[in-house]
Amino acid sequence: MALVVLASASGAPGVTTTALGLAMCWPRPVVLVDADPVGGSAVLAGYFRGAVAHNDAMVQLVMARRDGRLADELRAVLMPVPDSEVLLLPGVRSHAQAASLGELWPALGLELRALEATGQDVIVDAGRLGMVSSPTPLLEQADLSLLVLRSDLPSLAAARQWAAAWGSARDDGTGAAAAGVVLVGEGRPYSAGEVSRVLQIPVVEKIAWDERTAQVFSVGQQPAAKSGSSRLVRSYRALAGAIDALVASARQDAAHRGGRTR
Repeated sequence: MALVVLASASGAPGVTTTALGLAMCWPRPVVLVDADPVGGSAVLAGYFRGAVAHNDAMVQLVMARRDGRLADELRAVLMPVPDSEVLLLPGVRSHAQAASLGELWPALGLELRALEATGQDVIVDAGRLGMVSSPTPLLEQADLSLLVLRSDLPSLAAARQWAAAWGSARDDGTGAAAAGVVLVGEGRPYSAGEVSRVLQIPVVEKIAWDERTAQVFSVGQQPAAKSGSSRLVRSYRALAGAIDALVASARQDAAHRGGRTR
């Protein structure tokens, strides 16, 4: 079981779309956490097309942590995503609520890791790095942190500093056990090999550039008859398999070194 965090260094490379698509293609029960402090709950507004009421889950969790009820409240606020094994923890309704999340993230990270005992993995959408009230403790507790980016020069320039920091934190034991890149749209214009050489962390998987199918996950577009076998969905499935292999390898390496096995 794994705690995987996806984030971006700049712009809008499709972190939320990738996190949801990955969760929907995950081979086991999984919890999808919207930890983006910007607010608005992109999954409820997009994939659910605003048809599901916001339950202020994060605010309820902040209060539950203060009262010592965090574990019970977490189970109560998770929302099922229809026709899947995904449970959603919606993000804050507005950025004004995000200021209260700083005290929540460390404790919530521990509770999310405890879901391993129930056979559930966790995928976190951390949004854009460097924002006020970003879920940094979740990144530090993760089995795998993934930078989601496009293959153009502005994306690489923004990602470079974060990739270096993640690599150092991985090596000294203060960050995620493993770090990598999810490359959205290889060859626009740089290849996966070029991106990996610049950032000095591996490209875990390449996500197909398929705007039409992406809209199924981003804005709740009605899926086409063959969208389940589209290039985008196949790349999400490939990403799930690559994550499994990478997390297993990182845990094995940590066990051999006598370090964290998470």
